Amino acid sequence: MRDLVPALEQRRQQHLYRQRQTLDSPQGVEICVDGEAFVSFCSNDYLGLASHPELVSALVEGAQRFGVGSGAAHLITGHSVAHQALEEELAEFTGQPRALLFSTGYMANLGVASALMGRGDTLVEDRLNHASLIDAAQLSGARLLRYRHNDMDSLQRRLAAAGQGEKLVAVDAVFSMDGDSAPLTAMQKHCREHAAWLLVDDAHGFGVLGEQGRGSFVDQLGQGADNTILMATLGKALGTFGAFVAGSDALVETLIQQARTYVYTTATPPALAWATRTALRLVREGDHLRAHLNDLIRHFRTGAEQLGLPLMDSATPIQPLLVGEAATALRLGAALRQQGILVGVIRPPTVPEGAARLRITLSAQHSPEQVDRLLDALDACYREVMHAAL
Repeated sequence: MRDLVPALEQRRQQHLYRQRQTLDSPQGVEICVDGEAFVSFCSNDYLGLASHPELVSALVEGAQRFGVGSGAAHLITGHSVAHQALEEELAEFTGQPRALLFSTGYMANLGVASALMGRGDTLVEDRLNHASLIDAAQLSGARLLRYRHNDMDSLQRRLAAAGQGEKLVAVDAVFSMDGDSAPLTAMQKHCREHAAWLLVDDAHGFGVLGEQGRGSFVDQLGQGADNTILMATLGKALGTFGAFVAGSDALVETLIQQARTYVYTTATPPALAWATRTALRLVREGDHLRAHLNDLIRHFRTGAEQLGLPLMDSATPIQPLLVGEAATALRLGAALRQQGILVGVIRPPTVPEGAARLRITLSAQHSPEQVDRLLDALDACYREVMHAAL
């Protein structure tokens, strides 16, 4: 039996050890972690809906009507009218023929790849894709080819080299660690030319981008085409939990029959689906939230530029501040924590060696004053920490 302790100690020495923080307040922009109060800039609750009173009431109502657990897989007796109604509303909202609920975005991506691809097929992915898409390729048994980030010439070459068999191109619509967006229209064109599927993971765009928050997929591709597949999550901008895949009737029926992460797992609690219907309505009606969020993004980027901070290029709520070494990023995160500011510290292997960063995320519930407090804290901490690292 392998001794696990030395490997854990090595991670500590490399400044790569991960530790949980215990939240003892509702999710929000002002939270209590391990008994301390912070202004949080590290959640994916982009519209601030996770603790919205209408969602809390809807969840209570759903639990009173349907109970707590679903008790079975969707294909046994776990599929409730709440799930069915949410799937229909998600399909209508995204302009797709059908939608299918999954327990998580990770499971949705694994399910699509394993249902559509196999040995002899080729899965083509952006080098900065989320881990779930990379793991999906490995689970499917298909050959994995990766192209340079957002480089359409590189994508074209990979598609040309794919050879026989089914081809699927998978991409993050908004890249979770960089905050930039994929050129979906150009990608759809290349996929059509090579008879390839296009799977778009819109986890960080759905609810935030496009008209009424319909996401990057709808904003760039409209209703898509027979070869396009939309995956989006419900635990970020919508503030609840779960994910869905949307596309043609034949696609959804194929997933119901063959996606192992759908067939062989217990359905999510119907009360969550019931609450998510309210979240979807709040997103649809939330133009004022998105307008305020975009104002905050511009305000933060303008202030960071004036301070000379090396922000990466992003127009989304994900605002990465490139630091470099993991140890330096940890020190900067700790310095901000001393100022009452909580941000995400991202290190390898999530990002490449030498590209550790602060992942600063903004929410529609932040105020301009809280963003100014973040900028003041960064001004006080960044140069001191970076100078000490030299």
